[in-house]
Amino acid sequence: MRRLRARWAVLAAGIDAGTPAERDRSVDALRAVAILGVVLGHWLVTALTAADGGLSTTSPLAHMPWLAPVSWVFQTLAVFFLVGGRVAAEGHASARARGCSYRTWVGQRLGRLFRPVAAVLVLWAAVTAGMLIGGVEPSTVWTLLRLVLSPLWFLLVFAALTAATPLVARLSPVWPAALVAGVDVWLFGFGGPEWIGWVNVGAGWLVPYTLGAAWASGSFAGRRSPALLLGGGAVAAAALVLWGGYPASMVGVPGAAVSNLNPPTLAAVAFGLAQCGLALLVREPLARAMRRPAAWAKVALVNLSAMTVFLWHQTAMMAVTSLGLLVSADLPGLHTVPGSPGWIAARLLWLPAFAAALTLCWAAFRAYEQGARPRRRPARAVAASGPARAAGPAVPAQAGPATRPARGHRAPLAHAPGKGAVHV
Repeated sequence: MRRLRARWAVLAAGIDAGTPAERDRSVDALRAVAILGVVLGHWLVTALTAADGGLSTTSPLAHMPWLAPVSWVFQTLAVFFLVGGRVAAEGHASARARGCSYRTWVGQRLGRLFRPVAAVLVLWAAVTAGMLIGGVEPSTVWTLLRLVLSPLWFLLVFAALTAATPLVARLSPVWPAALVAGVDVWLFGFGGPEWIGWVNVGAGWLVPYTLGAAWASGSFAGRRSPALLLGGGAVAAAALVLWGGYPASMVGVPGAAVSNLNPPTLAAVAFGLAQCGLALLVREPLARAMRRPAAWAKVALVNLSAMTVFLWHQTAMMAVTSLGLLVSADLPGLHTVPGSPGWIAARLLWLPAFAAALTLCWAAFRAYEQGARPRRRPARAVAASGPARAAGPAVPAQAGPATRPARGHRAPLAHAPGKGAVHV
């Protein structure tokens, strides 16, 4: 154990030393918090119950509505879109300054976003075929596939907003927020068609994304605007829940008539504004915390494989749940109905097993996110290139291979001892 701690200390020190001094580490910390919030939230509020030899999906929020505040803590997508808006706006501005074309810039960003998706789709296509051939109930197969594929909607929205960055970076968040409000009034107040609600899938997440773009352009330098976002968003969300008829849960609940998340409602947008305000308020404390090498190294490593963690966390949970069926079909917290506080205690005990399965998925598939690494040049060739080139910067470009790091937001790791370069 002492040897492992010593090796970790060396690695953390190397990561810290290899990070450019001008990098805003709070941005990476917020991204890590957002990703881990989504992962833990899914693990806590998604339950696969065993019945009639198959699996079906339910949620403790459907059986214990008083757990709704849990969704306020772990529904962190607004923070992810806030950070995404800032990074994309900075990256595009930096690319333009270097003379890089829009096509090249967006191709690199979207390539890095979707590259790890292919591995998920290929594996689950094979698993689905195997389950159907093996006689697994189609309802069980569909239940599992929905859990795997449902997070992918987020990637499609995020990709669309990324591609539209040059346009939305100039847009005030007031306009998409007003569109969400108009859609909700039409849908819930005047009985509009259900399909109109899907307009909010783009408009709802455009609100925090445009806030992130404004952040990149220098807005929110003080504490007043973030405090107004936090206070105003919280008050508006509370009023909409208490008097507007919106559900208290900020995630979807099976069987509920209205979902705040699927598609986003005005209550979810208001809640997201409060989250963004809080994120902007804590950036300075986060930046100070990230000065500690051990803390920064953990955040940097999460950012290294953020998409891998996001894409495979549901698979990890389902793998543990399915393997548990080999032991018993009624393991508490795994296959049983989430209808009591005892289920919550049991589910917390399963989280390390989910994390271990996710670690195996990460080890197997992280290379798809990081892409091909450049081959090491022979020592003789490096020496021949001269000391200036041999001692060049080791930090990789954030936007992808063969580009310079985005101004003010470079990749968090240099070549640490025994490790490759990290791309965020």
